[in-house]
Amino acid sequence: MASPAIGDPAPDFELTGPDGPFRLSDQIGRVVVLAFYPGDDTKVCTKQLCAYSQRIDELTGLGDAVVVGISAKDVASKERFRDKHGLAVPLLADPDRRVAALYGAKAPVIGTKRSTFVIDAAGVIRWRHDSALGISFVPVDELKAQVAAAAARAPA
Repeated sequence: MASPAIGDPAPDFELTGPDGPFRLSDQIGRVVVLAFYPGDDTKVCTKQLCAYSQRIDELTGLGDAVVVGISAKDVASKERFRDKHGLAVPLLADPDRRVAALYGAKAPVIGTKRSTFVIDAAGVIRWRHDSALGISFVPVDELKAQVAAAAARAPA
């Protein structure tokens, strides 16, 4: 299966996290950010999710956006990670990496590569970023700009 490209409909999925189930198709009408990351409580992943959590209101205030983090660790790991760092970004478990594979974010060795998608209110992928080495992540200001652009596409 080919990785979805900008302009493609976002593949639907349902995953569970500490806050319960999340189904992408239930988010139609909102801008959605999918932040795939390699692992809970690792150095770069912690910096990424903490940065997004600290400025979550800036992100979610654009187009009634929702931001979710996705990695292969199980729900219990997500709960520990969330609680340890006070994360405000919902975390979703993708233990079989099925959703990562749907989005072209499945990678050998690390399991899930750091990839970020912005999906508009109609469910269309409007932006994606794949980190070449996974040692950096999309800064909040850049992500905000992409969320704002996707939100601006919403019909009046």
